Amino acid sequence: QVQLVESGGGLVQAGGSLRLSCAASGRTFRGYAMAWFRQAPGKERDFVATISRSGSSILYADSVKGRFIISRDNAKNTVYLQMNSLKAEDTAVYYCAGGLVTGLQAAVYDYWGQGTQVTVSS
Repeated sequence: QVQLVESGGGLVQAGGSLRLSCAASGRTFRGYAMAWFRQAPGKERDFVATISRSGSSILYADSVKGRFIISRDNAKNTVYLQMNSLKAEDTAVYYCAGGLVTGLQAAVYDYWGQGTQVTVSS
């Protein structure tokens, strides 16, 4: 079992930056691929970024490529999402997820955090 707790969300102006963190419990964090998804009101949960267990393989959604950076620190059991040049359309609840393999579909991931709200004002 892995428990995930996100933090770092908040209100920011367009063009600003935020860094989300996701702290994982348990010793097996390094055994899981990690990902970030987001869900805006009335919309489906969308893939944002994923990182492999070692951090050597990273994928981004086209909508965030060049603006967001996913990283992980296995010693701290934490995955991060650095969000730069934020836009109003980035407003959503951001979820951290963990699974045995990387993938773009939410169904791939077995463990989920409770989410953290990111609001970008234009």
